[in-house]
Amino acid sequence: MDQQTGATATAPRTDERVLAELQREHGRALFGFLLGLTYGDRQRAEDLVQETLVRAWKHPEALETDHESMRPWLFTVGRRLAIDARRARQARPAEVAAESLGHSPVADDHTESSSTALDVRDAVRMLSREHREVLVQIYFRGLSVAEASEALGIPAGTVKSRTYYALRALRKVLPGYGALTA
Repeated sequence: MDQQTGATATAPRTDERVLAELQREHGRALFGFLLGLTYGDRQRAEDLVQETLVRAWKHPEALETDHESMRPWLFTVGRRLAIDARRARQARPAEVAAESLGHSPVADDHTESSSTALDVRDAVRMLSREHREVLVQIYFRGLSVAEASEALGIPAGTVKSRTYYALRALRKVLPGYGALTA
C-alpha cells in the first residue's frame, strides 16, 4: 500500500500480447503434455493450461530470460500444477454420487431387535408357568399344536386355549409391538 496516496500497489503483470503469443506458440504442445499427465482428461488438462498461463501472467520476470524458448518453463510449471492437483485429489475422500448411496450396503443394526427380544423375554417371564410352557413349545421350539399337546401331556384344545390367552396377556404388556403371532 502506498503511504502517500493510500492506493494499493499492483504487482507487475505480463503484457497481454506477450501472453497471447505464448498461448499461440506453446499452447497446443503444453495441452498435449498435460493431457498425458491427466490420463486423457481433457477438462483437467485445459484447466492446467489456463493455470500455467495465469502463472506466466503473474510472473513476468520468468519471461525475461535469455533462454531460446519458454516451453521448458511452461512445461515445468504445468507439470508441478498437475502434481499438486493430483495430490489434492488423493488427499480428500472420493466423491460419491447421490444415486449410488441408495445401493450401498447398510450395516445391520441389531439394536432394535435386541431391545425387542429383551422386552418379550421379560413379558414372557411375567406369564403363568402354564402359559409360558405352551408359548415355548409353539413359538420357540416350533412345534405344532398336536406335538405341543403330546410334549406337555395336555389336550390339544387346552394348548390352543392357553396359547390364545398367553398371547392376549402379552399384547396387553407389550403395546406397540403389533400381533405376536408367528
